[in-house]
Order: sequence, then C-alpha cells, then structure tokens
Amino acid sequence: MKSALRLYQYLGPLVLTPLSLLLWWREYRDPLQAVAVWLVPVLWAYIVPGIGTNVCKVWEFDVSWKLGRFRPHHGFVFGSATSMLAWLSHGNTALSFADLMRQAFVLCAVLGFWNLLYDIKALRIGLLRVYNQAWAAGQGPEAIALDYSPWFFGGFGAAYGAFIGATELYALDHPAWTWPAMLGFAGGGLLACIALPVLGFMQHSIRRHGHPGTRPIHRERS
Repeated sequence: MKSALRLYQYLGPLVLTPLSLLLWWREYRDPLQAVAVWLVPVLWAYIVPGIGTNVCKVWEFDVSWKLGRFRPHHGFVFGSATSMLAWLSHGNTALSFADLMRQAFVLCAVLGFWNLLYDIKALRIGLLRVYNQAWAAGQGPEAIALDYSPWFFGGFGAAYGAFIGATELYALDHPAWTWPAMLGFAGGGLLACIALPVLGFMQHSIRRHGHPGTRPIHRERS
C-alpha cells in the first residue's frame, strides 16, 4: 500500500488529468463549460493545501519533490481524481434548483468518504503529516483525519456539486459559452469552494478545541 500510494501520486495524474477533461467535454459538448468544471478542483488543491502547508504549516507532505512543505504536483493529484469522481457520480444534468442540491449532496458524500479514506492511508504511511489537536494528543491516523477531513472535503464536495449544477442551469439559457462566462463561473465557484469548507472547519475547531485550527499544535512533553 505504501509503494502504491507513493507511485499513484505521479502516475495517477498523468492518466486522470487528460481523461477527466475529455469526459467532461463529452458530457457537455462545450469546451469552455468542461474547462470551468474541470479546473476548479485543480486550482482549489493548489490554493487551500498550499496555504495549509507553507503558510499555516498545519499540513506537510513527505515526498521527494517539495516546495517547502507542499508537493508541486498536488493540484493535479487531487484535481484529476476529484474531477473523475465527480463525473462518475454526476448522473443527469441539472434542470432545476432541486437537481443542483442533489448534486451538492452526492458530491459532499462521495468526496468526503473517499478523501477521508485516502488521508487515513496517507497519514499511516507518512506520506502526509497533519499537526492538529488530535496529533498533539497522540491519537492515530483515523482521529487525526476525522478532525479535518469531513469539513474540508465534504464541504468542498457540497460547494463543487452546487457549482456543477449552477453551470448546467446557466447552460440551459446560454448554450454557447463565452470566455467571460467561463472565467466568471470558475472564479465564483472557486471562491465558494474555498470559503465553505475553510469557514466550516474553523467554526468546528473553535467549538471543539477553542481555536480555529489554522496553526500547528505542539505535543505536550511528558
């Protein structure tokens, strides 16, 4: 498992990045709409984990190639897999606000579940390190991951699913996308995908631990 996960971080994006983009293009038959949906998780995975590692220093990757504490290809590791999972769980195109909410719920569950499992494995083999309250208390990978993963990845999944639904509702009245529409949707969707999980996690951490969880927690010396 250790070798497989370390190998996947390089080989997975090489296959899933072009494949996921192609599948979304076939889904919509509009390259700009496909790019908007495909691009958001890639950018999110550079911005949020990049800040979490090199600014807040709560997370750290133990890999050969690093920029500080961050692996430079992480956006495509997370983004390509996320786009593929989103496409696999997509179902019918959103035709109403209820469909949009359905997509948000499904992706919240799917991304929350699979990223929790992935992070537990990554923590267990040392590929990922998270210096949160559970780590400071000497708890295991499951407790460490459960303290942040459902909020970040479930929250991201909810916002991303709603974003996908919003692009589809927009496309009902605007079949031919333009560059301003693509950039506007991608920018707005990215902001929502950042704000919802980050604020949700911070509120959870304040309630549970008395701090927002944006700084590493040091273990107490016995």
